[in-house]
Amino acid sequence: MHSPLELTLVLLAAAVFGVVAFRMLQLPPMLGYLAVGILIGPHALGLASDSAQTKYLAEFGVVFLMFSIGLEFSLGKLRAMKRLVFGLGGSQVALSMLVVLPAGWLVSWLFPLMFPLTWQASIALGGALAMSSTAIVSKMLSERMELESEHGRNIISVLLFQDLAVVPLLIVIPALSRDPGDLVTALGVATVKIVVALSLIFFVGQRLMSRWFHVVAARRSQELFMLNLLLVTLGMAALTERLGLSMALGAFLAGMLISETPYRHQVEEDIKPFRDVLLGLFFVTIGMLLNVQVVYDHVWLVLGLLVVPILFKLVLIALLARAFGSRQGVAIRTGLGLAQAGEFGFVLLNQIDGMGLVDPVLTQVILASMLLSMLVAPFLIQYSDAIVLRFAANEWLMQSLNMTRIAVQSLQTEKHAIICGFGRSGQNLAHLLEREGITYVALDLDPDRVREAAAAGDTVVYGDAARREALIAAGLHRAAALIITYANTPSALRVLHHVQELAPALPVIVRTVDDSELDTLQKAGATEVVPEIIEGSLMLASHALVLLGVPMRRVVRGVQEARDARYSLLRGYFHGRDDEEDMVERDTVRLHAVSLGGEHTAVGRRLGLLGLERIGVEVTAVRRRGIPAFDPEPDTVLEPGDIVVLRGTPEALEAAEERLVRD
Repeated sequence: MHSPLELTLVLLAAAVFGVVAFRMLQLPPMLGYLAVGILIGPHALGLASDSAQTKYLAEFGVVFLMFSIGLEFSLGKLRAMKRLVFGLGGSQVALSMLVVLPAGWLVSWLFPLMFPLTWQASIALGGALAMSSTAIVSKMLSERMELESEHGRNIISVLLFQDLAVVPLLIVIPALSRDPGDLVTALGVATVKIVVALSLIFFVGQRLMSRWFHVVAARRSQELFMLNLLLVTLGMAALTERLGLSMALGAFLAGMLISETPYRHQVEEDIKPFRDVLLGLFFVTIGMLLNVQVVYDHVWLVLGLLVVPILFKLVLIALLARAFGSRQGVAIRTGLGLAQAGEFGFVLLNQIDGMGLVDPVLTQVILASMLLSMLVAPFLIQYSDAIVLRFAANEWLMQSLNMTRIAVQSLQTEKHAIICGFGRSGQNLAHLLEREGITYVALDLDPDRVREAAAAGDTVVYGDAARREALIAAGLHRAAALIITYANTPSALRVLHHVQELAPALPVIVRTVDDSELDTLQKAGATEVVPEIIEGSLMLASHALVLLGVPMRRVVRGVQEARDARYSLLRGYFHGRDDEEDMVERDTVRLHAVSLGGEHTAVGRRLGLLGLERIGVEVTAVRRRGIPAFDPEPDTVLEPGDIVVLRGTPEALEAAEERLVRD
């Protein structure tokens, strides 16, 4: 029996190693949590037991997840998407649960002794199997830049309804474990409780929450703000638990209340570390539930429950999407994106297991099939285009028509600009080009934006700029320049790859957030890379210099010199505690100051003889007796008390410092 500290250490160590391994394989961290949970669980290595302490710790992960869902819950957003959210999403969840009823009866008829299923158990399992993975799907759609596409909106709408449906399911499932005669009474009592709780929370809590957060924020203490946030979240969870409801419901309601305050975005950032860590531990504990031996003994049943639900959800969602007006290719993509099991499915299955509604062996089999379906999910989305082209009879025609629309827009143009992305930056660029009489063709994946802009007379068409065919149709061979206006490096690299293959002489301008990917994009073929942060700092500095009396001509010349040098004069900066996350995630260029003492070997030697440039480090300045000398000459002799400012990657800076201060 492990102590609470030992158990926590085992779970944390397993989580760390699991995430590292799955990150290296380019797979979602959540799958790493599940895999290591299986490995360390009582049914495998036995490093951690499925104890009450473990379950209680894991439950806090669900609490913070539901709190985050509540923060995202916006009545305005819901109204704008109500047809898809409540129509498509509601139909998917309701029909999934209804179809499981006859399926449960069939299983009970085929295996009356092995897997007897009551109608209550079938409804509960239907709720669990109706869920899809918000974490995996939203991440992959974001990476593929498909969140604003038609199938992306369908998927997000269904996921939103599934998240909302968890709230009543968390109340209904415990009631289903009661005797049939008490079921109606239990559901009635639960309904009264939630109505009373909602009334008190929204009529009383909504007025108090904003005022109270204002009082706390006025104290200007980050520590106090965080303590208050945890108090509100866990306090609401404890209140609903005391009322006989779930802790997750209380956390969801707390998130909804805070979402209406001006502090929503700050709260979202502050709660993220707690949510991610505790949710990771929750998935580790879910993996611990899996008994590999049971799966081995029922391998064909596991595979059956893997394939059948995926096919069922794929077909059901595709048919529903068609019924709601989507064309065949979009409907199939929507089904492929939602065919897998989801995080909340595990939450509900865990609750079902605790209520004893389903035979433990069947629970193990369902758990295994859900885990496998989530492992399959990234591949279904990744190869969705190939699958759609194979099964959608009109998809080739639709893509051809789309390419034709793009070609028609660009057919009469020559020496034009191709604008990849027609967001705010793309639209501003287009308006400036129009003033100068320069023609352009813009590609964008947001159908609403394309429709609005095209109706206003802008030359914009629906198309993915990262696709070879779309670039050709946009007149890549006749264009004078191509501008990527969105800050997404993976997509920009795909565009650059196609340009280098088809029209290597075409100038390409790429927008990026900072200078961390500047070298990568330039090596991939970008003619110019415009880092937002550096350009913003240049504009800020130029305005400040003019206001401080520096002649405009000198300011303009300084800005132009920085741009002509490809921002090399401005690359790197002194990192602080707030930049620690970036240091972990990216190997960025930064600045570092080294103070020299009389005992250090670099003293008395010329800069050029130290060989710092050979290890990838540049000396930007030498400060001597408080006077800085920028871009020092190679024959500069270092003296005791000099402060040498270096620029390079962390590893190179460490090697350079060692070379400078070695005794």
